[in-house]
Amino acid sequence: MTNLKKWKLLQSRLVINNKWCQVRQDEVELPNGKIIDDFFVNVRPDIALVFPVTVRQEIVFVRQYRHGVGKVLLELPAGSFNPQVEIPEVAASRELTEETGYVAEKLIKLTTLYDNPVKDTNSIHLFVAENVIKSQQQELDITEEIEVVLIPVDEVIKRVLIGEISVSGTIAAIFLGLEYLHKSNFI
Repeated sequence: MTNLKKWKLLQSRLVINNKWCQVRQDEVELPNGKIIDDFFVNVRPDIALVFPVTVRQEIVFVRQYRHGVGKVLLELPAGSFNPQVEIPEVAASRELTEETGYVAEKLIKLTTLYDNPVKDTNSIHLFVAENVIKSQQQELDITEEIEVVLIPVDEVIKRVLIGEISVSGTIAAIFLGLEYLHKSNFI
């Protein structure tokens, strides 16, 4: 048990509110009584992230441009969703199919993580998708240009270690996904 106390929210208002970005300005009282009137929080949708494994024991990755860092990155299929409208499992399945054209025989929830809980409101829901097969063409959003990349399971960690795979949520899903696959004797 901890003696740490939550901050008291005194007031909150959206200072940026558009479809691409929402930022909230909170006035908070700290446990020591000090008031912070300009604590900014990014209001972000939840993310469903999938570690998809084919019957040939390949992991389905996506390569795409990420404007925030100005780089083309190799990562696992993922996408945002509103948890008040869509459950994480449905979002994970939908994002896998939209981004890659693959569907899963079985989808298993690994865990829920927080990427940047200091300033972001969202959760990242991690899944393993077993026995994925290509069933259709990609259905990409206007901002997406995605290359599907299959990597054998035994090469994935090497790609992380050399920096080819460098997105934090993807790396977390890789380690948790590989642990799940070993424990379930899938690989």
